[in-house]
Amino acid sequence: MEDADRRRRCFNGVGNKRQARASAMQMRAMAVEFPEVHGHPNRLPFEGVLTLVDVVSDKAPSGARGHRVVLTRAAAEAAIPSLLGMAVDYKAGWEGHDVRQKCGIITSAELDGNRLVVAGYLFARDFPEFGKEPVMGAVLGMSYELADAHVADMRAAVWTLTRATFTGAAILKRENAAYRNTSFSIACSRRGIACSRRASRKSTSSEL
Repeated sequence: MEDADRRRRCFNGVGNKRQARASAMQMRAMAVEFPEVHGHPNRLPFEGVLTLVDVVSDKAPSGARGHRVVLTRAAAEAAIPSLLGMAVDYKAGWEGHDVRQKCGIITSAELDGNRLVVAGYLFARDFPEFGKEPVMGAVLGMSYELADAHVADMRAAVWTLTRATFTGAAILKRENAAYRNTSFSIACSRRGIACSRRASRKSTSSEL
């Protein structure tokens, strides 16, 4: 009887650990699944690296009062659900943010190492410039938009963001982004989360 109880406790312990790992994974990768419409003229898949977590920005973003920033992993994980359904925007010349120029939607997000990777659709029919040069050949990156950001110490040289809500993202030249190692691509790669989600058929106001 004691052996049976011991085995049951061990089994429950393993089960609880697996459940905890599954829960942690769910927080790191989320997506909403749209019905597939072959050849939809206004859906152009995109993917990109929105930002880096636990890494200090290369320069001070707009709204940070001249401070470089670092988004903590915990803050990013907690804020991933707020990314889904948010719009992507762009400014003429790919110079920065224009929240009124919304050109697409984010449908999935995941943490891959220290990269916050997003994917979604651009409104290709409404914004035909996305299918033309020099856009396709431009070195583009991304930049996130936040609200309700909490800074651990406002007096610090580098602001550490411990809590925030994503309100959108911008497509812009990498040189204009706070993080130079972000990226944006219209071509959907096999390794991208948009493609992997589709292949498996599973869904699992500061500007920075």
